[in-house]
Amino acid sequence: MNWKMKLGCASGVLMIVASAPAVIGQQQAIRTVSSISPQDKASGAKQHPELLKEFGGPYVGPQAKYVEGVGRRIAVQSGLSNAQGDFTVTLLNSPVNNAFAIPGGYVYVTRQLMALMNDEAELAGVLGHEVGHVAAQHGQRRQKAATRNAIGGALLGALAGAFLGDSGFAGLIQKGIGTGSQLLTLKFSRSQEYEADDLGIRYLATGGYDPRALSGMLASLAAQSSLDARVAGSARSMPEWASTHPDPGARVQRAANAAAATRATSKVRNRDAFLNAVDGVLYGDDPKQGVIDGNRFRHPDLRLSFAAPSGFGMENGADAVSITGSGGQAQFGAAPYSGNLAAYIDSVFAKLGGNDGGVPAGEVRRTTINGLPAAYRTVRATSQSSEVDATVFAYDFGGGKAYHFLLLTPAGQGLGPFTAMVQSVQRLSAQEAAAIKPRRVDVVTVKAGDTVQSMAKRMAYSDYQIDRFLTMNALSANAQLRPGQRVKIVTW
Repeated sequence: MNWKMKLGCASGVLMIVASAPAVIGQQQAIRTVSSISPQDKASGAKQHPELLKEFGGPYVGPQAKYVEGVGRRIAVQSGLSNAQGDFTVTLLNSPVNNAFAIPGGYVYVTRQLMALMNDEAELAGVLGHEVGHVAAQHGQRRQKAATRNAIGGALLGALAGAFLGDSGFAGLIQKGIGTGSQLLTLKFSRSQEYEADDLGIRYLATGGYDPRALSGMLASLAAQSSLDARVAGSARSMPEWASTHPDPGARVQRAANAAAATRATSKVRNRDAFLNAVDGVLYGDDPKQGVIDGNRFRHPDLRLSFAAPSGFGMENGADAVSITGSGGQAQFGAAPYSGNLAAYIDSVFAKLGGNDGGVPAGEVRRTTINGLPAAYRTVRATSQSSEVDATVFAYDFGGGKAYHFLLLTPAGQGLGPFTAMVQSVQRLSAQEAAAIKPRRVDVVTVKAGDTVQSMAKRMAYSDYQIDRFLTMNALSANAQLRPGQRVKIVTW
């Protein structure tokens, strides 16, 4: 988390659709372009740096070069002129399962999604799917017709819209919380997703990979979604591609049918090469951006901590933490600070309300939270159909640094379910900050006597160890490990 008060999160484009299509006997013709236009290249080049900021930046390590190489090789299969040179493939330092592409040949996949994969063919299938979006110019059509579909920063705007309808203040809240580059990562239509699947499968087959790999990857995504829902049932745990299309079954089977229709004989998966590459990749939250453990958020560099209300989920974005639940929504972030908390609060509201006086007046109240000077202000926003309480609760951490919650609750509730949360903000000691360690993927070789149960006990989690181990290795519940088999675990 970079704390620059620029929020946003892309909707994953490996989205799952709910309704089953007809079984395809042969692949239908899909209209694609033969080259990337100079205009799209210029647009992508302009937005690329902003997208990197939004999603944790590029991941630094040998995995990045490996992903780039696989992506560029699969891009050649698209038939786009100079495909390798035309595509920029980036591994993102993000803890969510996500992949997406924007016009201009810019393709992105997160390290978390890479960690869920089990061979190079699955990686090539995901990247081929994204290249397919570029070749079919889905992004250009999507930006003209689709509506925004993002979690993280946009969740708060969606809540405001739900409470406030089309009132001016609701629109300003949405404007202040998340626009910019996330407009480039809108959801695709069902037909566009199907086309990208078909193109990705075609690229796998012509590239010499097993075309069934994409179906297997979609099945892993479905299993991860189910596990996340059981673990937390929170906005944080729900993969972005599943946030609007929660039923993966039809798409998994459709991809399997499409793979069979290619009549390809190649079975190349390059599992060992992939496992060698993914070994050691960061897993889950990057401590440099803060970590979420249960209902508590901790940031070792900023030396702060707070706890979300029971039953609420948290999503750690690049620039803020979103807290979501049935009783309201909130975000924790930062803004420039001159040393005056009242002015700080005004500046946050001004960012939401613009310069037209659209934010109602309200009294700034001062208090102390765990030794920190604090202040807050609640305003009532009204539309024709509904009202909402909006609160900015700010904390002075000294040294010219301040942080705040932006809270939305139903009218009349004020802080509502967030009362305990705003009181939980505290400094971390140097020892507490130093104790926060990252998790990483560790590829290990099964030895005689090793079982699913014994391997799962080595996972760096206190809950759902067996489920986590099975899911990240695409193993069934009754799987038997064999000596010499290579598997992934997550360790500190």
